[in-house]
Amino acid sequence: MPTDASWLNRIECHFAALSFFALDGTHHRDHLEQNDMIRRHIAWRNCHYADNALRAISMRQKVSVTRR
Repeated sequence: MPTDASWLNRIECHFAALSFFALDGTHHRDHLEQNDMIRRHIAWRNCHYADNALRAISMRQKVSVTRR
């Protein structure tokens, strides 16, 4: 199995959404604040799994990694 084939990893799209919503463009003061943002995003995602913005980010990641 290739080690650099991210399109084979089904979790990649979820990390892309996490990065987009909770980490990109942020400057957390410390790891506790960053962990809180990640925890809040996961809780939000679990309640809004059918959200159109979340789905669009996930699908964009799936498409972009399969076209490599």
